[in-house]
Amino acid sequence: MEIVLQALVMGIVQGLTEFLPVSSSGHLIIVPFLLGWDDPFITSLEFSVMLHFGTLVALLTYFRADWLRLVPAGFATLRDRSFRDDPDRRLAWLLAAATVPALVVGFLLNDLIEERFREVGLVALMLVVGGAILWLAERNGSRRLAIGGLTFPVAIGIGAAQALALIPGISRSGISISAGLFAGLDRESAARFSFLMATPITALAGVYETRKVLAGESGVEVSLLPLVVGLIASLLAGFAAIAILLRFLRSNPTHVFVAYRAVLATVVVIAWLSLAR
Repeated sequence: MEIVLQALVMGIVQGLTEFLPVSSSGHLIIVPFLLGWDDPFITSLEFSVMLHFGTLVALLTYFRADWLRLVPAGFATLRDRSFRDDPDRRLAWLLAAATVPALVVGFLLNDLIEERFREVGLVALMLVVGGAILWLAERNGSRRLAIGGLTFPVAIGIGAAQALALIPGISRSGISISAGLFAGLDRESAARFSFLMATPITALAGVYETRKVLAGESGVEVSLLPLVVGLIASLLAGFAAIAILLRFLRSNPTHVFVAYRAVLATVVVIAWLSLAR
């Protein structure tokens, strides 16, 4: 049952860190490293990506009312060829535009990143880089705009920033919230746009990696019970993380996450160097 317990921990870690701006992909590399876990399924990229289905369900559940408005609004825009001053129609296409950069970068560079960017030392460095970006965004953002104030060039820019999160340690929510803050969004709006924007990317990434597993391309034997446990844990932890972060950002800065990233990077580097001796 050890692998089931490990899957439970990894699911909780994925759920919490997918939405808190501290990098889920980085944590899914760091946690097994620090705890000495070496099961090939638990440490595989495929398990990490499939855990995203749990956080995807958390996103769809938490923002179900938004998506029930946005999806019909997006199709209505196509039908009428007009936004008709409807904020939901405009937001639907802002999200569509913001998704494009990550799709393009993921298609072009996914295999390279899978092979070259999953080293613990690099993750520690990216934790610091992502934390520095978040600190600068917090320091320099005006925080005067709500989501309705976004323009299409700015939305595409936030989407381009999200593409950087393919590198473990950067953090999808962290980099996109940072980009939103730089663009002048208030903290809660930046986080909300980040979460809505992450939904289609998370879905497509999960489908892509599941196809590889089913086709036998991953080279990893899937353990069904640990996978189910991990998915449920990531769903529940993810739902809680969304609610907690949105509430926290209404009245608090992101400094605690910057500090956490710096401390974690230090711990990882110390552990990495001690093992290298």
